[in-house]
Amino acid sequence: MVQAIVFLPLLGAILAGLIALFGAHARNPSGDTVEHHDDHGHGDAHAAAAHDDHGHDDHAHDDHGHGPVEPAAAGSRGAELITTALLFVAAALSWMTLVDVGFNGHDARIQLLPWIFSGDLQVYWTLRVDTLTAVMLVVVTTVSSLVHLYSIGYMDEDPNRPRFFGYLSLFTFAMLMLVTADNLVQLFFGWEGVGLASYLLIGFWYQKPSANAAAIKAFVVNRVGDFGFALGIFAIFYLTNSTDFETIFHQAPGLTAKTIDFLGWHADALTLTCLLLFMGAMGKSAQFLLHTWLPDAMEGPTPVSALIHAATMVTAGVFMVARLSPLFELAPNAQAVVMFFGATTAFFAATIGLVQNDIKRIVAYSTCSQLGYMFVAMGAGAYSVGMFHLFTHAFFKALLFLGSGSVIYAMHHEQDIRNMGGLWRKIPYTFGVMTVGTLALTGFPLFAGYFSKDAIIESAYASHNPFSMYAYLLTIAAAGLTSFYSWRLVFKTFFGEPHNQEHYEAAHESPIWMLIPIGVLAIGSILAGFPFKELFTGPHGVEEFFRESVKMNPHILEDMEHMPPLLGWLPFIMMALGFVVSYTFYIRKPYLPVELANTQPMLYQFLLNKWYFDELYDVIFVRPAKWIGYQLWKKGDGFIIDGLGPDGISARVLDVTRNVVKIQTGYLYHYAFAMLIGAAGLITWFMFGFGGQ
Repeated sequence: MVQAIVFLPLLGAILAGLIALFGAHARNPSGDTVEHHDDHGHGDAHAAAAHDDHGHDDHAHDDHGHGPVEPAAAGSRGAELITTALLFVAAALSWMTLVDVGFNGHDARIQLLPWIFSGDLQVYWTLRVDTLTAVMLVVVTTVSSLVHLYSIGYMDEDPNRPRFFGYLSLFTFAMLMLVTADNLVQLFFGWEGVGLASYLLIGFWYQKPSANAAAIKAFVVNRVGDFGFALGIFAIFYLTNSTDFETIFHQAPGLTAKTIDFLGWHADALTLTCLLLFMGAMGKSAQFLLHTWLPDAMEGPTPVSALIHAATMVTAGVFMVARLSPLFELAPNAQAVVMFFGATTAFFAATIGLVQNDIKRIVAYSTCSQLGYMFVAMGAGAYSVGMFHLFTHAFFKALLFLGSGSVIYAMHHEQDIRNMGGLWRKIPYTFGVMTVGTLALTGFPLFAGYFSKDAIIESAYASHNPFSMYAYLLTIAAAGLTSFYSWRLVFKTFFGEPHNQEHYEAAHESPIWMLIPIGVLAIGSILAGFPFKELFTGPHGVEEFFRESVKMNPHILEDMEHMPPLLGWLPFIMMALGFVVSYTFYIRKPYLPVELANTQPMLYQFLLNKWYFDELYDVIFVRPAKWIGYQLWKKGDGFIIDGLGPDGISARVLDVTRNVVKIQTGYLYHYAFAMLIGAAGLITWFMFGFGGQ
């Protein structure tokens, strides 16, 4: 069953890829160069860059409403239906696996085939199925199948749909490969696979310069984290002579006193290893300092944003830390670092979300903040609590992204919430599900986020981590900020007076392909909470449900139950306060935000420009790298290598030989004349040379 779950998306990706290949050949059978249109059918790439990311118009136009539509690739509908059907089958099997593994205890390790054998390094392709894996299988396949279904409606006028659906299924396969890995090498394969797929999907509309830049940025920033992750894997192999999880976890207690010597520095082996591994998680899960790629990933189509933010890519780092919990539990200093970065990210991203105006970027910074919450739980040793928030977050975050896509669809590609307003009358269904997603995200009682987010805040307070109070205060503050910016999005989008009358009048609900998935996710945003609470946060439920798949802090869940009542109510109070302030700002007194921005221009610009991290990195890394590259190109390659080589010594030798060759004419009288000049020169030298003596 697990083999089917993992490889059905791969089969879908291959079939969609073949359809895309044959479709492209059918459109241009000669293989000659045709007039260059971008993915949305424009000849003008700059026009594409000036517009937002998705493709719909009620008329026979391209994705952004200019020019005639490029005909869809042959078999587009077939590619959509094949990939979507296969994902729904995988999702059904995943829920069956969760029941079988989580409740019946049927863990499994399925060896597929041998892979790498080199000295001590022996790696098999093996699928590891335990409760942690089963939870991730459900999250990945459920959200991915709904995103596939949604994309049938959302991408209905894109000419390259088979390629898009192929990439989506490839993304899902890579993530499934990651979560079923039984060793670090296999996990790294899936880790890099989701990186590749994200690059392909973020830059799917490759004629948009901004999409290309965002794809490259995501790829490069993740390489920074992956460099640390690779070093962590090397360190583990150095310490244990194995990459197999069972072997590593068995040897872990014996590594506590070991050190790694590097250039005279004696570092604690487990602490250093866990920090290197966490560096990989920081990149993949967009934590503070390595977060800059995540908001720019909005350049990809909206279904891609939902898949990246809810089920794949960004959740990989959280899963990896949970999977390696036996190592992190033995490295408390590393756990402290995890909690510090998690809490900082939760607060930092929430502050930026306060003032963003792009509907998708607000939700993107929300993801960044919620991932910080998950890492706070990991740092506290409450791995099941962090996984609970990952589980609930997948539903309401996918809902918010796909709901935002429905709003963008209705508003004829408009993404700026300042140009919206009053839409609840036009798209009441989308308004309803977006409200459900917002209630779940902000932690309103009985919705999914209420149970998981509050549990994380409690775990931060109950833990004995050096940064526990720091994390508790920042997550409480972030809860208030999250409520404010989430309701700000709802109020600016759905209430007030319309700011773009033309788009408002034309607004209508999305196709049924798009409405069904967001309806299902809205139900999930309610039902993913309370029914699973005991399994993820109850001391006895966790022990029976997760068993050996995570190594928990032994006292954290009991300590969470003894939290002072007032402090337990604090997250709810902050959530309510955020709602009241947002309601006051954007419904009762809409002039207040403008006045506040005018009275605090420096703070407003600081938050609007995302703490100036992009500008800072541009000065510290990008410009020096470009300068070094330019100098090596112009001075090193051009002036020194080419100057001394092909354009220098080699060129002069060629010049001399060319001129020498000209002397050899083949005419007898030329040679006689040369001999005569030579003889005259000799005679002259003898006469004046000896005569001088």
